[in-house]
Amino acid sequence: MKMSEELEKLKELQEVLAEKYDFESKVEELPKSLEGSTVSLEKFKQDFIAKNSEYEAKKAVVASIKEQLEQALKDREAGEKGMDSISTHREYEMLDKQINEAQERENNLRKELLREEKILADMNDSLKSDEELITSTEKEVEESKANLSQEISSLNSKIASLTKKEKEMSEGIDPETIIKFQRIIKRNHEGIVAVRGNVCSGCHMILPSQFANEVHRGEKILFCPYCSRILFYEESDEEDYSYLSMEEAGSLADLDDEELFADEAEALDGEEADEVSSDMGQGDYNE
Repeated sequence: MKMSEELEKLKELQEVLAEKYDFESKVEELPKSLEGSTVSLEKFKQDFIAKNSEYEAKKAVVASIKEQLEQALKDREAGEKGMDSISTHREYEMLDKQINEAQERENNLRKELLREEKILADMNDSLKSDEELITSTEKEVEESKANLSQEISSLNSKIASLTKKEKEMSEGIDPETIIKFQRIIKRNHEGIVAVRGNVCSGCHMILPSQFANEVHRGEKILFCPYCSRILFYEESDEEDYSYLSMEEAGSLADLDDEELFADEAEALDGEEADEVSSDMGQGDYNE
C-alpha cells in the first residue's frame, strides 16, 4: 500500500475511532447521570424512616395522654357519685378535693391532648407528602433507568457497528501502527496532523530538521516525537523552509520508537508549547 493511500485510510479510520470512543465515553458516563436521583431517593427514604419513627413515638404519647384523661374522668365521676352517700363534713371535703383535682387534671390533659394531636396530625401530613415524593421519585428513577438502558443499548449497537467498520478499515495497515493510532485518538481525537515547515501543527513543537525531511519525503508513517500524532507534510506560505539531507542534518538516534510512542507522552499546547518551541528553535535543532 502506498504511503498516501495509507494516510487516507488512517484519516477515514480517525473519524470512525473518534466517534466510537465518544460513544464508549457516553456509555461509561451515562449511569452517573442517575446517581443524583438515586442518592436523593435514598435520602428521602431514610428521612421517611426517621420521621415515621418520630410519628410512632408521638402516637404512643397521645395514647398515654388519652389513658390518663380517661382515668381522670373516672376519678371525677367516682367523686361526684360519692357525694350522694357522704355523712360527714370531712368526707365532703375529701371528695370535693378529689373531684377538683380530677377536674384540673382532666382539663390539663385535654389541653395537652389537643396540642399533641395537632402535632401528630401535622406529622402525618408530612409523612403523606414524603410518601408521595418517594413514589414520584421512584417512578422518575425507574423511567430514567429504562430510558438509560435503551440509550446504552443503542450506543452499544453503534459501537459494535463502528468496531466492525474499524476492523475492515484497518486491514492492510501495520497492527503496531493501528495500536499507536488508537491510543492517540483516545487521548486527542485528532491523530493525524500536518507538518508546516518543520513545526508540528498538533503540538506546535519545532521538529528536528532531519525528521521533518523524512516527513516531507513521505516514505513511511512517522509519529511526532512530542505529541505522538501521525505526521504528513503540508506546504506553508508563511516561510520558505529548506530541508536538509540525512547526512547534513545528522542522526536522530535519540528519537527511538519506545520514546516516540510511550503511553505517558502528552500533547503540549498553548503557551507552554510555544515556549518550548521557542527554546528548541534556538537550541540544538536550529539549523
